[in-house]
Amino acid sequence: MLDKLSLIQQIDAVLPQTQCTRCGYPSCQEYAEAIANSDADINQCPPGGEDGIVKLADIMQKKPLQLNPENGEFKPRQIAVIIEEDCIGCTLCIKACPVDAIIGANKMMHTVIADECSGCDLCVPACPVDCIKMIDDPLPWTDERKHKARNRFDAHKDRREAEHLEREERLRQQTDLFKKMSNQGSSENIPSQSNQDLLAQIMSKAKQEIK
Repeated sequence: MLDKLSLIQQIDAVLPQTQCTRCGYPSCQEYAEAIANSDADINQCPPGGEDGIVKLADIMQKKPLQLNPENGEFKPRQIAVIIEEDCIGCTLCIKACPVDAIIGANKMMHTVIADECSGCDLCVPACPVDCIKMIDDPLPWTDERKHKARNRFDAHKDRREAEHLEREERLRQQTDLFKKMSNQGSSENIPSQSNQDLLAQIMSKAKQEIK
């Protein structure tokens, strides 16, 4: 019997690495961990299809199951395409993409890097003007593409976590600064309510940025 880490790695290796979250977990890795811990079943990955379920059943020494319809249905692989003339440059699709396959800037046209798109379709509901459509992927989803998608997802996750920590640190520094200013105002018998109001506003804005 495989040890838990090896089991998770083996399960993760057969998952499609689309990071689409249809399985009910934030990533393929976390779905693999849930299967290994018997917290999730082997039939929750629509992109993996019947073939993926059979592979997971073999690893887990279980009988294959039908794909759970609550997680969606199997479809041929697709990738996202932005109808560029309709794009308003809101950047919401960029934020939604788990593999950083969309490039663009605020109020400028965005485009999808076709070779890098994992086909997760998370950008589609994020678009407020419905300018993103899914088309059939002209290229096979090879092990090489899966590996690249996984690496891009890991890099994306690490970057977002680093940005989150940086924003939290800036918030802490701003909070400390304005608390100091407020205390100085009190010690000098200067009304500090305005400082406290300003502090509250800054903290509220910073917390919104962190989300």
